[in-house]
Amino acid sequence: MSDASQLRVRCPRCRQVGTWFAAEWGPFCSQRCRLIDLGQWFNEEQRISRPLTPGDFEGFDELPPGPDLDRPRE
Repeated sequence: MSDASQLRVRCPRCRQVGTWFAAEWGPFCSQRCRLIDLGQWFNEEQRISRPLTPGDFEGFDELPPGPDLDRPRE
């Protein structure tokens, strides 16, 4: 199985293919694409299509700690 940093994905904004998780702005290809996407959320051009339920979060408490998770491991 390949490392997540070597996973080739499409940038959610510009659709270029690359190993964006290895980059500083992953999964986006650049800071520009990341900020454009964030602006779309702020302007409500993007939104979650339905109300979230507790079942949507099952398994998240099992994730190992990492730089992207705020909660310390108990």
